[in-house]
Amino acid sequence: MNKDAWSGVALLAVAGIYYWATGAIPDSTLEDEVGAVGLPHVLALVLALLGLILLVRGVLAARSEAATAPEDEERDARLPRALGFLALGAAYVLLLPYVGYLLGVALLIGAVALYEGAPRNWTLPAAALGGAVLYWAVFVKLLGVNQPVGTLFQGLFS
Repeated sequence: MNKDAWSGVALLAVAGIYYWATGAIPDSTLEDEVGAVGLPHVLALVLALLGLILLVRGVLAARSEAATAPEDEERDARLPRALGFLALGAAYVLLLPYVGYLLGVALLIGAVALYEGAPRNWTLPAAALGGAVLYWAVFVKLLGVNQPVGTLFQGLFS
């Protein structure tokens, strides 16, 4: 099996564990017809579907691929690239309490786009800010999940 198939199996396992863990969410007196576990169950289902898609894609790709091994240079380039993404995620986690959710997500989107080689023009900050506002609107306005404002802006929004 190739990496897509293994990733699909791993994602299916994570989805199963996540679904099982949602059983520990207590019922609320303010519960509606969806309940407190409605969204977590939907997320588990989405994870399982994505895992299944990856698994099928990996199996089909393994059947059609020639038995050529990846070049050594490609294999050697994977670890630094993965470490770069890990560093971006760690920087986001470290900056979040200070800059808040909206600016933190905008910086993360912009940094990932730059890391992936996006052109440095006006579309980069527009996409980063637009994506951050979209995520903020979904979580804060639509789902009612308050996000951190950040100590940098605490006095402005309190």
